[in-house]
This record gives sequence, C-alpha cells and structure tokens, in this order.
Amino acid sequence: MGSGAQSGRVAVVTGASSGIGLETAKALARQGFRVIGVGRDAGRCAEAAAALAAEIGAGGGEAEMLRADLSLLADVDRLADEIAGKVDRVDVLVNNAGGMAREQAITAEGFEANYAANFLGPFALTARLLPLLRQAAVRSGGAGAGSVRIVNTASDGSEMIPAINLEDLQNLDNWSPGAAYCSGKLANVLHARALAPRLAKDGIVAHSVHPGTVGSNFFSHTPESVQAAYGDAPKLSPAQGADTVIWLATAAEPGESSGDYWFERARRKPNPLVEDAAFVEAFWQAAEKLSGREGVGQVVNGPG
Repeated sequence: MGSGAQSGRVAVVTGASSGIGLETAKALARQGFRVIGVGRDAGRCAEAAAALAAEIGAGGGEAEMLRADLSLLADVDRLADEIAGKVDRVDVLVNNAGGMAREQAITAEGFEANYAANFLGPFALTARLLPLLRQAAVRSGGAGAGSVRIVNTASDGSEMIPAINLEDLQNLDNWSPGAAYCSGKLANVLHARALAPRLAKDGIVAHSVHPGTVGSNFFSHTPESVQAAYGDAPKLSPAQGADTVIWLATAAEPGESSGDYWFERARRKPNPLVEDAAFVEAFWQAAEKLSGREGVGQVVNGPG
C-alpha cells in the first residue's frame, strides 16, 4: 500500500481517461490527492496516466489509471476490490463515466448497456466503496462533517424526461438513445438525493451536477441526430465543464449540504421527480431490485 493511502486524501474518478473526468483528476492531483482514475479504453488510459503524471509536482499527489467497464457489475466488483487493495480510505468519489449509445445493446449480465454504464455501474461502485468512504469520514473527523464527498456527473437531460417507469427502469419496452440517456442521468440525480439521508450519520455528502454542454469525445459516440442538433452549439472546454465538479469535490460550501443538484456552482432546480420524497424512495428500491444488490449496505466502522 502506497504512502498516499496512509497520509493523504484519496480520490476515485471514473471516466477519467478524457474530457471532464481527466480534467477533474488533474485538478485533484494538483491539490495533493492520491488519484485513482478509471477508464475503459487501454489506449486512452495510458494517455491519461501520462497527462496525470505531468500534473504532479514536487510534494504533490499521486495518480494512476485503472481499467474497468462499468456496464458490467462483475467488473465493478473487480475494480472495487482492486481499489481496496491499494488504499484504506476514499475521501472523494466522482461518478463521472457515462455516455449516450447509438443503439440498444444487452450486456452479458442481461442489462441494457447504456443504462448499466450510466447508472447501475456507478450505483454498485458507490455501494462497494462505501466502507472506504466511511473510513475516510472517521479519520477526517477533525475536518468536520462533509469532508468526504460523492459527486455524480449528471446532465440537463435529467430534466427533460417527464417520468420513469419503476417497473422498467431500463426502458426495454420503449427504448431510444435519448430516453436511455436521459433516464440514466436522472437516475444519477435521484441516486445522490437518495444517498443524502442514508449517509448523513456518517458525515458523507452526495451531490449531482449538470456540467454544461462540453466539447469532448462524448458527441463522437452519440446518434447522428444528436450530433446534428448540437454540432454548431456553443460548447464549454472540458476544463470549464469540470469546474463545478471539482468545486463540489473540494470546496467548503458543498460540504454543508447534501443531495442537491448543481450547475455553475449554484443549486439548480432538478426534475420534479427528485423533489418527490416518496418517488425517490421507490426509485431506490427499484434500483436495488434491478441490480440485485443493496445500494448502501451496512455501516462499517461508522461514527456511532
């Protein structure tokens, strides 16, 4: 186990091989975190690892890239075990990986691949890393409640879907690229809202964020209709898109609340479903049922 596991703060950033995730990982490394980035593509992971190494100056943090396909829960479990073998705490978890598929695909585990990558994988990874997040909360007690953070990168697409069928979270009966993406991003917002009361006793906060329309390789994987609609639209740089993500992970203000949805460092009104407490709870139960696992699990070494 490296020295960063013992003496410094640890951040796990998914989707860190490019775009917002890479910029977030760079910023956290510059701030002295031991950063564990996660990516799916070997080539991009190698490039990201080199970019992260260049950000670490004398006395700075540490950084490495791990490969995992978050659409596969078995890979999520392997990743969580690999992280637990490297560090004994996680202070910041940024669930950033995601995208929009052009066509429906079913994983070897039987899940709709886009929904699994955008939500079920992050849902499962968060649950698996909670013991390490709780360890960080216990050890950083002097830093006050809210120093340990979970940040879900969502989208204003979460605001565009009027309803979720709790009996068919993956939209298998009415699938389209847009519905799959928007429902997955709304799930990210609902996930953070549902985590907030569950982790309040631990002193861990959870937020979701709309980063804005960012010029990254996100659009290269989207349907042609989406590329046409957004091709000429103004776009933020990945660094600009990462700004609020980084702020949520490290600034003082976001540590004073939990479960909120943010845009440009300000609270943003979420989809009305997010403000329906009964629906949030029903969604959580449906997510646990679909994934076949608990979204939080038991408290491990929690602060009494």
